[in-house]
Amino acid sequence: MPTSQAMRLCPGLIVVSGSRALYAEYSKRVMNLLRDYGGALQQISIDEAFLDATGLTQDPQALALEIQSRIHDEVGLPASIGVATSKLVAKMASGRAKPNGVLVVAPGDEAEFLAPMPAGELWGIGPATAARLEQIGIATIGDLQRASPQMLRSVFHDHAEAVIARAHGVDSSPVHAEREVKSISEERTFARDVRDPETLRRMLLALSDEVAARLRAHNRFARTVHLKLRWHDFYTVTRQTALPAPTQLGEEIFAAVEPLWRQAWLGRGGGRDRQRGDPVRLIGVGVSGLSEGLQMALFDDPRREARLALAHTLDELRAQYGSHIVRRAGLLRHHR
Repeated sequence: MPTSQAMRLCPGLIVVSGSRALYAEYSKRVMNLLRDYGGALQQISIDEAFLDATGLTQDPQALALEIQSRIHDEVGLPASIGVATSKLVAKMASGRAKPNGVLVVAPGDEAEFLAPMPAGELWGIGPATAARLEQIGIATIGDLQRASPQMLRSVFHDHAEAVIARAHGVDSSPVHAEREVKSISEERTFARDVRDPETLRRMLLALSDEVAARLRAHNRFARTVHLKLRWHDFYTVTRQTALPAPTQLGEEIFAAVEPLWRQAWLGRGGGRDRQRGDPVRLIGVGVSGLSEGLQMALFDDPRREARLALAHTLDELRAQYGSHIVRRAGLLRHHR
């Protein structure tokens, strides 16, 4: 449920902030480990990926256990792994292997493995479609396997035959090589709407630092900075500005996004029906126009070179000792 609703139901709820920059760093370490095996790698979320093991001579069970052991020993994380002849079955096997297990579905056993599962668990079928299937007597994936295309056309139309094939574990989609990162963003939805300017300003600074850390983790430099602002009534605006030079420094991202925020929130940038300083529900910072590798313009100023070196050092400290080992003084809450 939304955090604001949870806090109304439980006023003493303790809300722990996440750290996407730290999560991204650990995700990068896991993905680099998977690349050691040489097969095509397709990352589909911060903590999920497909590895094509075609051509690897190692026994699939032994290979999965080795990968799981390395992730535990080298990164310090648990991992659930599914092994199968297709992406669809491998993903569902991974789900069944949780927590921290390994499940291998042998070739030819795909349909039998899938049959007992609820139809709504088939990758690609959501809760609304599952409810419609139940209305026509389809409760399990086995029911889908036995259904005729004519019976399923009322739900899936021209895709009925493809769904039946997927219910049998047939999935010919390849493991696609990783796509280039084109944008990076971070946003926060407040548990309670905020109208305190200093709170919003500190959040902008924290988000700018998180975006910058992810830029450095991906070895990317950004040319364009974006602001996202959502008011208490869900009215949302986005603004952007171009940077004079590519960056991966949080302070430079913040310097660009802060005027956008002030104009949208305190000026007329939020639209004619906005009042100055209306309560804010969500605030976000993003970057685009990404380029890879060393940007010589960054080193026209020796001070920028020193700040970048410091930022990389802080990234290493946070990765080793935790995200809160060192932080900006401006982000600290002051206590008596």
